[in-house]
Amino acid sequence: MRHRLPGVHHEKHPWHANLQVAFTRRSDPRARHPLHRGVRPLHPRRRRPLPARPPDWDVTRSTLGLLGSLTALGMPLGSIAAGWAGDLYGRRLPMIAALAWLSVWMLLSAVAGSLEFFAATRFATGMGLGALIPLVTAYVSESVPPARRALQVGTALTGVAIGGLITGILGRALLPAWDFHTLFLFGVLPLVLIPLVWKLVPAGVQEHPAEADPAREGAVSANRPAQLMTPQYRRATLLFWAATFTGLVLVYGAGSWLPTLMVNAGYDLSSSLEFSITFNIGAVVGTLGASVITDRGFIKAATVTSFVLAAAAMVVLSTPQPRPVLLLASAVAGLGALGTQNLINIFVARSYPAHLRGTGLGFSLGVGRLGAIVGPSYLVAAVGLITSPKAGFYAFAVPTLLGALMTGLFTSPRRAATPAKGPAEAEQPLAG
Repeated sequence: MRHRLPGVHHEKHPWHANLQVAFTRRSDPRARHPLHRGVRPLHPRRRRPLPARPPDWDVTRSTLGLLGSLTALGMPLGSIAAGWAGDLYGRRLPMIAALAWLSVWMLLSAVAGSLEFFAATRFATGMGLGALIPLVTAYVSESVPPARRALQVGTALTGVAIGGLITGILGRALLPAWDFHTLFLFGVLPLVLIPLVWKLVPAGVQEHPAEADPAREGAVSANRPAQLMTPQYRRATLLFWAATFTGLVLVYGAGSWLPTLMVNAGYDLSSSLEFSITFNIGAVVGTLGASVITDRGFIKAATVTSFVLAAAAMVVLSTPQPRPVLLLASAVAGLGALGTQNLINIFVARSYPAHLRGTGLGFSLGVGRLGAIVGPSYLVAAVGLITSPKAGFYAFAVPTLLGALMTGLFTSPRRAATPAKGPAEAEQPLAG
């Protein structure tokens, strides 16, 4: 029989509840007895720890939130450094370094003996995670024909949503029966990709022949971040940063708080896993569908529409709806959150030449990643200031509409710089 704890809604918040119990089981031998599984000790600090056992971490939900924030804090550093290094040294070496870095710190997370060291490993892991997205996006963008670029890049980026879905299912299935540290051992798996990356990824930066600019060869400066602010790219760069910021406010705010808002609004979510599944399925299917539209030359229209659909989904979720409508709106929210961010990454990759692509992606994700840090706090502040149960949903709608506005103001820096390429070729990158 599973014991229920006051104030902990195990069914409505399974991931948080199970992870908190898993942290507790590390320090309380009673929790390993079948009769005590799932029960948090009442006074973990008053018990004298056994000499052979790790110290009591005494983790609360606020501590879990801090650990998540530390991972997000590391991601901007990884994105900026890896994007710049990818343009300077090619995609292969930085990608291998990021995979090795990520695996090592995930392994250290699995064996961490103190909460302080575990927090440090999460920050370092965030750096590795942040490094991979701009590198993979730039590599895929350069490895496929321009006519199918958006679909191929979008397919690669759906791995983020698929990974989140698999993680949620594994966490639900394995916690609290497994020690939570064990789950981090799965993070060592990226090491098996290193030989494949070494064999398949070119050492240098590759530009598709149809997009090569002979006039620029030999005149590329090593100070690529400064080039992002030259008159040719400044407007697009700042708008990309702003759009990524608003998109990541939605991604991380929705991921952290949307199930809770739905419960407070009266929805009977028997399991937040159901919401997570539909949210991530919407992100995957929506990204692929929007990528096909993007390859038809309507990337701006696809991105603006995705932002607007996210706002519409939040308005729908703010009022009681039948369960099929609820799940459909959750899927649309997934498209509007993760799917829209994937489209922005595709947009950035298509707007810069190969020698600036990694740097542009890295800075866009790095600066925009501040939205991931601000997102949960922004929502808490909005809900605290406005007592209406709909306040949180409308708070999500605001950054989505701002993101749509920023996207609508985009112009193509490459199209303006290369008017002699012909109307069809010049129009494709940023049409819509």
